[in-house]
Amino acid sequence: MVSEEKKEEALKEESKVEDKRLRDYELVLIISPEVVDEALDTTIKSVSQFITEKGGIVSEVEQWGKKKLAYPVEHFMEGSYVLTRFKLEPVLSKELETKLKMSEEVLRHLLIRLSN
Repeated sequence: MVSEEKKEEALKEESKVEDKRLRDYELVLIISPEVVDEALDTTIKSVSQFITEKGGIVSEVEQWGKKKLAYPVEHFMEGSYVLTRFKLEPVLSKELETKLKMSEEVLRHLLIRLSN
């Protein structure tokens, strides 16, 4: 029989392996200025929910507010900026980017993998 100590040790090793697979990311979103505050919160929550449902960990979400864009994006001269810091498996980052590209609310996004 396997002792409780060995079971706990195996679980700790397993969680270490899982932690190694998660990478740190920063995501900056520019959300359409036509999106009202309630819908803005919903959009931000849907991104965070996607990350957590896929086994990621959202550590921080900062709303920077509406800012003027350097050039027109889809005929808009301003957008709401949001920064999200999180951990996610590298394989799932492509799926996240695909979801963001399909979103009508998101004008632009920038996903950066931070070095560990």
